[in-house]
Amino acid sequence: MTASAKLGRREEVIRLPRNTKKKRSAALYEAIMQLKDVDECQRFFDDLCTPTELRSMEQRYDVAVYLLRDEVYAEILEKTGASSATISRVRRNILDNEAGGTMRDVIVRQGLAAPQDEQGK
Repeated sequence: MTASAKLGRREEVIRLPRNTKKKRSAALYEAIMQLKDVDECQRFFDDLCTPTELRSMEQRYDVAVYLLRDEVYAEILEKTGASSATISRVRRNILDNEAGGTMRDVIVRQGLAAPQDEQGK
């Protein structure tokens, strides 16, 4: 039984052309919201993702934190091992776009951003 079925959602199989995006399911995000603590969260993601996928997400988060601390690309590259392309992608997709507001808010809420970002965003 799939997670969507367990949550009482009706599922239907839809065959989409490869270039058509599938509608996102909320089941994963609802499951994440049910995790009790950081240890359980780490185990959950260890079960769900490959080590490479986890490292990539962790690295991008670290890059976002350093960007919000106004660190330069060379410092971020040295600290994280991220390529300049990855750093640019994080800045563009997570920090500079409207979609990045949530990431910025989380980093500020954790007290990890530079002081000017904590006050003025």
